[in-house]
Amino acid sequence: MTPINSGDMARQALLGRQSSLLKTTLTRLTQEMTTGEKSDLAQATAGDFRALSAIDHSLSALGAYKTANAEATLFAETVQRALETTQTLATDAAPTLLQAGTNANPTQIQAGAQDARQRLFSAVAALNVRAGDRYALSGAATDQKPLAGGQELLNGLTAAIAGQVTAAGVISAVDTWFAAPAGGNGFTDQIYGGSATPSAPFRLGDGDGVSLTTTATDPAIRDTLKGLALAALVAEGALPGDRTGQSLMMKTAGEQLMTAGSQMSDLRGAVGSVEAHIGLAGTRASAEETALQIARTKIASADPYETATALEDTKTRLETLYQITARLSGLLLADYLR
Repeated sequence: MTPINSGDMARQALLGRQSSLLKTTLTRLTQEMTTGEKSDLAQATAGDFRALSAIDHSLSALGAYKTANAEATLFAETVQRALETTQTLATDAAPTLLQAGTNANPTQIQAGAQDARQRLFSAVAALNVRAGDRYALSGAATDQKPLAGGQELLNGLTAAIAGQVTAAGVISAVDTWFAAPAGGNGFTDQIYGGSATPSAPFRLGDGDGVSLTTTATDPAIRDTLKGLALAALVAEGALPGDRTGQSLMMKTAGEQLMTAGSQMSDLRGAVGSVEAHIGLAGTRASAEETALQIARTKIASADPYETATALEDTKTRLETLYQITARLSGLLLADYLR
């Protein structure tokens, strides 16, 4: 029986199809080797993408929560640093003011008053801190600076104590100005530039959020500024020539700062609790992300050993096909008829 051979054109087409198939396989395996993920997810999931889609959706949500967590962390740390700086400025000044008020020494009084004035300016600058592009202590109005400035604060107080000729009168006027509610033409109206509405909460997870509601109008902050400002008013010229009155102002300022120091500690503790909550939420999110990544790997990942073996086998077959094609293409008619 005479064998039936394929014609040259048919053989060329067959070799071309085999070459194309091997090249496609080589490309696919190379991609899987590089990415570590199967290229045909439909085959990997048996056509049911629900589990993989749910995992991808959860990972996407976790990515958003991680971003919010990073923002919340920055915001809380910024507030904490501002409070720490303000508290340190105030508590370090208290002993000096108490001593100046007790000794009634004119030089000590003026030196303490000038120091309190400088510390007031530094405290205001610390409280006007930003977290990224947002003011941290302005409530919902994060685009507005919370405090107008140290000199503006002293100017407002100077107007408020105008006409007072005793230390008791000055101290009472200062208390009233700082305690005045919105609309009372005091600290809140003249100096605070933020909002009475707290800033929006940070979403840290599904059903989990955290709010940082501290603003520059917090009683602990106002009392701290009040203590520094009361002493600084002496440097601004309050009760000129009245050494006894100025001494009482300095002593009262020192006592005010000692009390405010405890208030600031409580406030910083509250912010610290929020920081701890943010940290725990971040830890939970990282653990959940790891678990989801493992689950996704089990579904979609390509086994590196199997992929490498298949890749090497495909390369060998393709090289063999090239050699066969080259050999067939190089046949001479004389060799064929021999």
